[in-house]
Order: sequence, then C-alpha cells, then structure tokens
Amino acid sequence: MKILIQNGRVMDPATGRDELADVAIAAGRIIAIGKVAHDFHPNRTIDATGCVVAPGLVDLAVRLREPGQEHAGMLESEMAAAVAGGVTSLVCPPDTDPVLDEPGLVDMLKFRAEKLHQARVFPLGALTRGLKGEVLTEMAELTESGCIGFGQAEVPIVNVQVLQRALQYAATFGYTVWLRPQDFWLGKGVAASGALATRLGLSGVPVAAETIALHTLFELLRGIHGASRAAGEKGVRVHLCRISSAAGLDLVRQAKAEGLPVTCDVSVHNLHLTEMDIGYYDSRTRLQPPLRQQRDRQALRQGLADGTIDALVSDHNPVDADAKVLPFAEAEPGATAVELLLGLAAKWAQQEGLGLMQALAAVTTGPQKVLGSSLGTLQASVGQIAEGGVADLCVFDPNGSWQVLPAGLRSQGKHTPFEGHELPVRVRTTLVGGQIAWQAAHA
Repeated sequence: MKILIQNGRVMDPATGRDELADVAIAAGRIIAIGKVAHDFHPNRTIDATGCVVAPGLVDLAVRLREPGQEHAGMLESEMAAAVAGGVTSLVCPPDTDPVLDEPGLVDMLKFRAEKLHQARVFPLGALTRGLKGEVLTEMAELTESGCIGFGQAEVPIVNVQVLQRALQYAATFGYTVWLRPQDFWLGKGVAASGALATRLGLSGVPVAAETIALHTLFELLRGIHGASRAAGEKGVRVHLCRISSAAGLDLVRQAKAEGLPVTCDVSVHNLHLTEMDIGYYDSRTRLQPPLRQQRDRQALRQGLADGTIDALVSDHNPVDADAKVLPFAEAEPGATAVELLLGLAAKWAQQEGLGLMQALAAVTTGPQKVLGSSLGTLQASVGQIAEGGVADLCVFDPNGSWQVLPAGLRSQGKHTPFEGHELPVRVRTTLVGGQIAWQAAHA
C-alpha cells in the first residue's frame, strides 16, 4: 500500500521539524519527507491542507479490560477509541483478569491485538504473582513474550523486602519497574485529604501516602543503583506512574538531580482537574490517584512544562455503568480518556502559553524516551517521524474543536469528568504501520 500525505504541516518534537511537506509511505514505512520522487505513484492520497502531520501518540496507561472484564470494555472498542484519538502505541497495565503474570496470557493478548491491525500494544507484566506482593514472577519469560516492563498497577507492595528483591532482580537484567507510589495503609481513602473531603464525609488519602512511598522507593533505589554500577550490571530503571502532588513532584525532582534512574508521568485528570470538581459527589471524578488541591495541580502543570514529568498519560480505565452510577465512595474508580489525550495536551499547552510542539512532545517523544530500549527494533520509529521509520502517524486539525459527549466516544466506557467540555484539536486520520487505522468522516 502506497500512501501520499500532501500539503500537511509536518511537526516532530524528536527532531524539531516544523515545515510544510509531503510525506510518502510505502510498505509500512516513510520513504520520503518533503521532496517525493516523480515516479512515486500512491494507491491513496490524503489531503492534509490546514492539518498537522505528527507522530502517532504514545499513551503509557491504557486499560483494555481484556482478558476478563469485557463487560466494561473490549479489546475492539478500546483499540478503536485509541486510534480515533490518534494513539498508535499504548502500554497496558497487568491488572487484567487473570493477571498478566504468565507468558501464555501475554501471548494471547498480543495475538488478539495484532489481529485488529490498530494500535500497537505493549503489555506490562505483573511484578509479583497475582499482584499479591509476595512471590516474584518469571520476569525473563514474560520479557520473551513481549512485556516491556513490570508493575503492580494500583496494588502497592506492602512487604518492603519483596520490593527490594524485585528491584535487585530487575537490576540484574536491566528491566524497568513501573510503580504508582502510594502507601498501602494510607492510600485506602476515596478523595484527597483536606477540607473538602471532611465536609463531604469522604475518607481521605493524604499527600503522605505518596511521599512516604517515594522516600522508601528512592532509599532502596540508591543502594541498588550503586551496587549495580559497582558490579557492572545494567541496573534497574523505575517509572513512577501518575504523580499527583506538589510534594511528590519535589521528591522526584530531587531524585533526578541526584542521578537516580527514574522517570514519571501525570494523568490528564490530575493535570486539569482539582478536588473541587467532585462537586456534589460526582462519581465520574472518582479516580486513582484522587484529584488534589489547586496548588498540586499547578505544580504538576509546571512540572510537565519544565521536563520533570516525562509524559502525559490518559490513564484510560473504562468502567461499566452499573459500577459507576453508585454513591461516590462505592463507585469503581476510573474514567475513559484515551480519545481525549491529544485535545487535553493541546489545552494544557494553550493555557500555559506553550506551543503545540511542546504539547506533542508530552505525548510522543516523552513517553517514547520512557519506553526506551524496551521497544526493541521499534525504538527508532515510535513517537517520531523519520525517513525509513515505521509510518505511525496522526493527522489532525489544529484549529478544529469538538465537544466531549458520551454518545460520541468509541470506548465502551462512557464516563468521563470532561463530559461537556470543549476540546481543541480534532484528529482526522490515524495511520499505523502505513495503514489507515481510522479516518474521520469527511476527512
């Protein structure tokens, strides 16, 4: 299949490219940017006049709800939602049912995803069997099956010795461990601790739940990192999922300045919303981590702008209607968001007085750097535009806008705290591996 994208504004944060140029695609790869050979005869031409041609988005937190939770979302629906939002590569956490702790389950997920010919799925393997925090999984076997790292999803490891051993084992082979920093005992609430939670009678999650977990993790990492360097091992890298507080972000900034091998991300919800959006017990804002105070939100926005936060994620977690239409404290946490990622990144950049290039970096090159060598042969292609690279592209109208309405979402989950919001930027076409995975009507 040969495709020619004409008259588009090619923007690539990886190289700083920002120019009007045609893009020629053949055999799934980009063969020319700018000057296209006269003897190139495309099977299909896409007119991108007035549109931006950008790398396909990379989302580091997308729950596909399969296997085991098809009532809340199916692989087909969530992958369709991803490409409709311009996402061409996504990371799937291991908290499926059953948990992704065996190679056969990972093989099945990847096989099902590849058959759909939509977004690329990079699964995380479970760090411990059944996510119970007791026995380590066979990380080497899971890596061979295609896992790009190991995590616990929303389940903290209570036993610090188990966490230490997991990090030590991962360091031996150079694996990346993905953890959401939250103390098990302090993190059992449903809203951020503070005056609002007290007034609403909701159990609180203090900032200390995040900072205590970070202190513990960094202390372990200091010893393991030093020992790995002395032994000539590859070392472990830790990716911190969904930082939510200003105090937590300060600790991450200090750890990075110290040279510890850590990266982190923030969700679109914590970047744009605060605890005040809970309103009168709006269960659409029942999220993990919880929405915090305005000072936390502003710190996160600044942290993403200055590079302390490496990536913006959708934290897509479709929830069945029956599990969401419940009293706030009883509702299942989560929201659909993968289709909103690009629009919310652009909205953040606009509000902070930043350029579109920086918005794109937060959802392309930033997450690509987090994934790094775990991408294997795709490392030089995912999240960037390059001649010879795989043609994973997102064509969008930078001047378009759309309203978030449940009926218009392709995800099986219809609940989002952004319902009714007007978002900038409208995706027109998404290409994965040189094939059109999604195209808007009248695109």
